[in-house]
Amino acid sequence: MNRVAALLLITSILVPSYLSAHEFNPAHLVLNEIDEVAFEYQAQWMYPKKNIGQRGEVVFPLACSRVNESLYYQGKYVVENIKLDCESSIKGDYLEITDLSVLTDALVTINYLDGQVFEGLINLRNSKLLVPKKITIYGSGYFNLGLAHLFSGLDHILFLLGLLLIVSGFFNVIKTVTAFTLAHSITLALSVTGTVLIPQSTVEILIAVTIVYLALEISQNKLYKTTPWFIAFGFGLLHGFGFASALTEIGLSDSNLFYSLLFFNIGIEIGQILVILIFLLCIYVIKRSSLQINYPIFVSYLLGGVGFYWVIDRSINMIL
Repeated sequence: MNRVAALLLITSILVPSYLSAHEFNPAHLVLNEIDEVAFEYQAQWMYPKKNIGQRGEVVFPLACSRVNESLYYQGKYVVENIKLDCESSIKGDYLEITDLSVLTDALVTINYLDGQVFEGLINLRNSKLLVPKKITIYGSGYFNLGLAHLFSGLDHILFLLGLLLIVSGFFNVIKTVTAFTLAHSITLALSVTGTVLIPQSTVEILIAVTIVYLALEISQNKLYKTTPWFIAFGFGLLHGFGFASALTEIGLSDSNLFYSLLFFNIGIEIGQILVILIFLLCIYVIKRSSLQINYPIFVSYLLGGVGFYWVIDRSINMIL
């Protein structure tokens, strides 16, 4: 009964709206070169509907005049098409996006008529982006997107925490993390390329279910010594579809698809390694301290309460 009461208490504390607001939907500015002699471009500005504050605005170089078309909704985005007539090429000039929120980054993709593609990232701290005269960058903006997606994904972070607490032994931790990485890399690629498609709402619910499952395993003091990688690989396949949501919504350039996927996945892995190291350090400090803290039970309540809330909340959102 005490465990049930604790679970309900944690759930009531963590039910604020930010729990249900986890959706990593970066903004996306796409510029297509229409005429390289007359310096004409067609721009599409995609901004997430669920955003804190006002909609971000694109500021083009002073040498460009713009004609805005009517706004319309496309999936999770407010879309604006813009026609640009410039006096010179935008290469060597700056693009700026104002009024971005702290949770919204903007990916910039420029497609030139000669087949070159430039991609960069703009955020609240760096609101200006220099368009290079010579394109030498391949998908590096997706590295930052991968990092941001991992750190903004509370469900993925909680899953990693739960995974660490059901694994016994350092080498088992390595095998488990490797299996999880391999699995989500596979489904990330399959989903982004359109080979395998699963409704995102269903994926989000199932990810929440995996967190509840880990909470139950931790509460029963289960430690996997032989096949933890099997569970990590199975759940990793599911989480890969969740990672892919950020890319499928904004779209990918076919010409740099491999590099974009590679950099995005590397960003996720770097973020994942950092999160795991922080968790392992915290566990080490707690074990070495004189405090008598039964942290696995606390984590099981945390994961169970939050995961169960997400299952209900996401199921309701899918139905409605």
